[in-house]
Amino acid sequence: MENWNGEGNTVTTVAGADIASGAIVVLAGLVGVAQNAALTGETVVLVVEGEFIYPKAAGALSAGDVLNYDASTDVVTTGATAAAGDVTGFAVCAEAAASGDPSAKFKLLPGAGTFS
Repeated sequence: MENWNGEGNTVTTVAGADIASGAIVVLAGLVGVAQNAALTGETVVLVVEGEFIYPKAAGALSAGDVLNYDASTDVVTTGATAAAGDVTGFAVCAEAAASGDPSAKFKLLPGAGTFS
């Protein structure tokens, strides 16, 4: 097949701002996790499928909870009211996390999410 271009697990783009490796990145209607660090104008590879561990807001999470990304605090959460830069429903919690846990494991849901 001549038009096949890869597995589709990553998207390569130009960073619109400085990005740290492992950061959640919102690219128009797509959410990914930066595979590499990139300065503004450099190439960054976004992983758009898979499971990741990321800082979470205070409070317990259950496996299967639908997660939101709070851009102002750079955490995943089930609560926050959507504000500019936030994404609601972009992932699901992959395993329970206690209230005191600093991070949560989540599974990206490619194509899902509401962007504010």
